[in-house]
Amino acid sequence: MEFSSKLLEAAVNEMAQLPGIGKRTALRLVLHLLKQPKEQTVFLSNALTTFREEIKYCESCHTISDVALCEICSNPKRNHQLICVVEDVRDVMAIENTGQFRGIYHVLGGKISPMDGIGPSQLKINSLVEKVNSGKVEEILFALSSTMEGDTTNFYIYKQIKDCDIVTSTIARGISVGDELEYADEVTLGRSILQRIPFENTFKNN
Repeated sequence: MEFSSKLLEAAVNEMAQLPGIGKRTALRLVLHLLKQPKEQTVFLSNALTTFREEIKYCESCHTISDVALCEICSNPKRNHQLICVVEDVRDVMAIENTGQFRGIYHVLGGKISPMDGIGPSQLKINSLVEKVNSGKVEEILFALSSTMEGDTTNFYIYKQIKDCDIVTSTIARGISVGDELEYADEVTLGRSILQRIPFENTFKNN
């Protein structure tokens, strides 16, 4: 792609670093910003800079937060004995949108994927095991995507906590195998949480 301006080329190249954004889409977005009032681009730039510099991760569940302890973890009305294990903040948002879950979360920050060089030590698994060992947790709900990587991660964590006196469950398979949680519709996801099943049942017949 030939550019008439080095500044335009640099802006397009940076925009194209975003997931799902190719060079042509990046060019369209950059040209759109150029047509807008200068203030709009400044507001966008300032918002991204402030986000990057000031964003925090909840010291308890590891989700993205404005403060040290996120609103969910600091809410006394939530059931702190029920922990839903998810991959990232998008899954927290998806489940919260259903209005069917009143526990708290634990964000792993990914899932085990040897092909991508991601092992257990690179995820927030140890802190989850520590929570379980504290004796303050009654149930762990696995809500990772129903992919090979998601199932592998679920099983790895299960092996770490299976001797603890807690309930382990997983969302019902209303979510199709291979689907990412964030793309499930709210009704299906909500029902999958309410109709969760014992985790052991997912591998006994395998």
